[in-house]
Amino acid sequence: MANAPVKFPSPATPKVALIMSGGGARAAYQVGVLKAIAELLPDGAKNPFPIICGTSAGAINGAALAIYATHFQEGVRRLTMIWHNFQVHQVYRADALGIMASGGHWLAALLSGGLGKRNPRSLLDRSPLSHLLNRYLPCEKIQESIDAGALHAFSVAASGYTSGQSVNFFQGAKSLTPWKRARRVGSAAEITVEHLMASSAIPFIFSAVKINREYFGDGSMRQVSPLSPALHLGADRVLVIGVRQESEEQPPRVKAHDYPSLAQIAGHVLNSIFLDSLEVDMERLQRVNQTLKVIPAEYLSEGGVSLRPVEVMAVSPSEDLAKIAERHAHRLPRPVRYLLRGIGAFNRNGSNLVSYLLFDKSYCRELMALGYDDAMKNKEHLLDFLNLEPKKQAMKETA
Repeated sequence: MANAPVKFPSPATPKVALIMSGGGARAAYQVGVLKAIAELLPDGAKNPFPIICGTSAGAINGAALAIYATHFQEGVRRLTMIWHNFQVHQVYRADALGIMASGGHWLAALLSGGLGKRNPRSLLDRSPLSHLLNRYLPCEKIQESIDAGALHAFSVAASGYTSGQSVNFFQGAKSLTPWKRARRVGSAAEITVEHLMASSAIPFIFSAVKINREYFGDGSMRQVSPLSPALHLGADRVLVIGVRQESEEQPPRVKAHDYPSLAQIAGHVLNSIFLDSLEVDMERLQRVNQTLKVIPAEYLSEGGVSLRPVEVMAVSPSEDLAKIAERHAHRLPRPVRYLLRGIGAFNRNGSNLVSYLLFDKSYCRELMALGYDDAMKNKEHLLDFLNLEPKKQAMKETA
């Protein structure tokens, strides 16, 4: 589903930012939305998003778009190919030996009181993903996209374990400057695969990554204002692709009979990390927009108010992705199923955790199809938001 943006007078050529949040395997939904947008563009069109901001798995998707910004459709095609054929072992070790080694390491650390030389860093070994990204994402080409004028800026969010700061590493035009706010900063950098690995390092599940002097984990942690980087980088409009079903109704409060499983708690924590702050920040921006709409411009100027209206539009799943994950959970490799079953991931309310780790082509394909359909249902809004004319071929078909 999508929400219609609040309309404001826009610059002649507004900078449109694309924001893609984290969510592990749920990010396949984003690729479906991108595929629809690519089909709406004229053949060979340049990147419609001069500003791209990504977090966690959304940062990996964003990197592909930034690398191929001179040919947006090619970037989407490559993303689609990867997600369309995803297998769990391409992201983390899912073999029996790998799972046993990880589990044994944790058990030994617990029994020894953490006195070993190397204590465990994560539940799963994510080295396969590093190999995959190095093979398919030549990050050195991001600068080529910037130099060609097809990209204004690309940012990747990560969370510093020592500083406690939400850091947005950005690479872009020379006119851009770093920023510093309470517990969040923008730092100019040459984006590499290491930044993508750091941004997508889900706490406890995947190990942190050291960049410069600090270890960083998933960018969704402590990201209190996910829209902020796009605004600092000069966005006039923001398109957000979410990974959670939007609902105007509050979920029913039911009486709990059993203590929540570890998987249910983990899924709840991941939802809080990945999803809640984005919804709150969008709500905040909409309130600011509504307020600015009723205040005369001369009053804002006289008062020295630096706020400016920013149009925002969101495309989010029309179905619950956790319920979709339930239908495909059996396709996880047996060692992973065994591990997750032990913490209650296959019990009632445990599927949220599975939905983040299910990097399987059947699940990813269904999410991509859902993203594509949701975007196409809001085609008119998207065309208007991106200042695009309908394709001539499509116009002939409807004539």
